[in-house]
Amino acid sequence: MKDYIRERVKEVANYIYETKATVRQTARVYGVSKSTIHKDVTERLLKVDPELAKRVKEVLEFNKAERHIRGGEATRKKYKKMKKDN
Repeated sequence: MKDYIRERVKEVANYIYETKATVRQTARVYGVSKSTIHKDVTERLLKVDPELAKRVKEVLEFNKAERHIRGGEATRKKYKKMKKDN
């Protein structure tokens, strides 16, 4: 693995762990695709830092479990705004 990828993997993983950010939010911050972030934290991180990988996995699992709530909230806001505009 190239050094710049190894550094990005560590940086991204620490960011997710410290901020509890989603893959999508992290991708936006680092200017890379969601696929890149996902591969970094699910595959590459295991080779770089297995302990950090375990902690990040917990955050990702929490975010995944909460995903339907965030989606429902976004839909609620959308329709509330549409109703207000009419």
